[in-house]
Amino acid sequence: QLQLVESGGGLVQPGGSLRLSCAASGFNFRYWTIGWFRQAPGKEREGVSCISTTGFSTRYADPVKGRFAISRVNANNTVYLQMNSLKPEDTAIYYCAATDYSAGTYSRGCPRDEFVDWGQGTQVTVSS
Repeated sequence: QLQLVESGGGLVQPGGSLRLSCAASGFNFRYWTIGWFRQAPGKEREGVSCISTTGFSTRYADPVKGRFAISRVNANNTVYLQMNSLKPEDTAIYYCAATDYSAGTYSRGCPRDEFVDWGQGTQVTVSS
């Protein structure tokens, strides 16, 4: 059974950093596109970043470009999201999600609705 487990969230001051992890099990991880999404209170879930199966290609939403970095270690079935220069508006529950590469999701810009499996989320709070 496919499972995604996020970790690494917490409370951080503005300007600080966090690294989120998404540990996967139950499927051939190297063949799946992985995305990070976030949902703030009262807002829709939005895309943050996604990464191709090899890790050589990445995408970022405009609000996080230059501050966040996504990476993956297929040997460890893990995807990371390094978040630097955090702002209060980054406060949200962060989710990782997976979809089979054959669906072509990465080539279409990683739309949220094409991700089929989701983790339970990890809370990130940026506040002084």
